[in-house]
Amino acid sequence: MDYQEMGVIDENATVEGGPQRRESGKRGRKPGRKSTDKVDMKAKLERSRQSARECRARKKLRYQYLEELVADREKAVFALRKELEKYVQIAREIDEGKVPEELHDLLLLQENKLDLKQEK
Repeated sequence: MDYQEMGVIDENATVEGGPQRRESGKRGRKPGRKSTDKVDMKAKLERSRQSARECRARKKLRYQYLEELVADREKAVFALRKELEKYVQIAREIDEGKVPEELHDLLLLQENKLDLKQEK
């Protein structure tokens, strides 16, 4: 059986380049801890999986929220475009010297809104 002889190191002794290290202070895995490492690793993997599931769920909710927001904004844009087209048409008719019926309706609507504000 081969073995390596280990000597006792005097703590006060120094060698060029700094103090010497003891051979008994090994680094790395310790033998005999495999069963607890496996349990720890399984728990760590399960926590990681759960975290990933939660992350995907949050991401899905965020995308749904953004899609709803975009849909609402698109509806608003279409409504504003329709209103703009109506005003452009009214302006064209006024330029031609005609009094559009829509203008009369718009003026009545504005008048009603002002009346409601004054009543409050």
